[in-house]
Amino acid sequence: MKTRTRWLLVIMAVVLGFLAVRCGGAEEPAAEEEKFKVAFVYVGPVGDLGWSYAHDQGRQALDALPYVETAISEIVPEGADSERVIRDYAEQGYDMIFATSFGYMDSVLAVAEDYPDVLFEHATGYKTADNVAIYDGRGYEGWYLAGIVAGRMTESNILGYVAPYPIPEVVRNLNAFTLGARSVNPDIEVHPVWIFDWFNPPSEREAAQALLDVGADVIARESDSPEPDKLAEENGVYAIGYNAIAPDVAPNAVLTAPIWDWGVYYKQTVEAAYKGEWETHAYWGHIADGVLDLAPFGDMVPQDVQDEVNAAKAQIISGELHPFAGPINDASGQERVAAGEVMTDEAMLGFDWLVEGVVGTIPQ
Repeated sequence: MKTRTRWLLVIMAVVLGFLAVRCGGAEEPAAEEEKFKVAFVYVGPVGDLGWSYAHDQGRQALDALPYVETAISEIVPEGADSERVIRDYAEQGYDMIFATSFGYMDSVLAVAEDYPDVLFEHATGYKTADNVAIYDGRGYEGWYLAGIVAGRMTESNILGYVAPYPIPEVVRNLNAFTLGARSVNPDIEVHPVWIFDWFNPPSEREAAQALLDVGADVIARESDSPEPDKLAEENGVYAIGYNAIAPDVAPNAVLTAPIWDWGVYYKQTVEAAYKGEWETHAYWGHIADGVLDLAPFGDMVPQDVQDEVNAAKAQIISGELHPFAGPINDASGQERVAAGEVMTDEAMLGFDWLVEGVVGTIPQ
């Protein structure tokens, strides 16, 4: 009797379920929402612990958004190769493309003209269009703070700087680093070595060795590999890293590093694009925006130096301190920014001269 009753209950449940479906009582499975497709083009490898790595960390923050699908191309040379890669993403139907190197600018503009319905953003550039925006962070704020650290930690008063290309962005950061160092130690000299590349570990190491040879005991780098940091550790001197800090890479050498959190910007601008609210723009974010910062200090940095740097950071955020406030002289001693004046954004974006304290000239 119990078995017969159990089967009757099963049959009734099946019949009721069938009737519920026929009568619309059960919902049809919802169609999967089409993803907003976003592509990234990198000049270096994502494992470089440098510029491309930092941007890829930002891309990964986008992957947390349920409506976004991302793709990457790494180690894409500037020039014709970059145009081919960018164009291929546009042809594949990607909604938005981020080109993350200065030398991609003209490639972006060329492709954007042929694909007006695709949105493009170019990092560190200066040309826009109806469907092309540019974005960057005020890296010079972080470099000024890093300069204070280097200025306090040096004993030789000679700082080195591995510089990629002689473009305004790099000149601006080199100058900010120098001004920060000389704000606490006016006897300091900063020696740049130009390598004409963003990511070239052998050249970066060679440049760092040249800086050791002139007596530098703190080596900063705006290049993308940690080779200068490693060489500094091998030789018992200090380093200023860039873009990212790996705890197991030169832990006894790296004092700190200007670093990026591109996810802050990427989530903001992709969300606007997804909602149909995106407009062309030129973004230049501050430390206060969260898009850049200074990495945690190494254990060798005394607490009083940390406190001094953190106080300067707070002043930059509040607007009380501007790294390029006058008086500022150039490397020849000529006054370029008078006391009481602050360089305009236009002037900083076109930086083509070196501040007092930098040894050498800008290569032509």
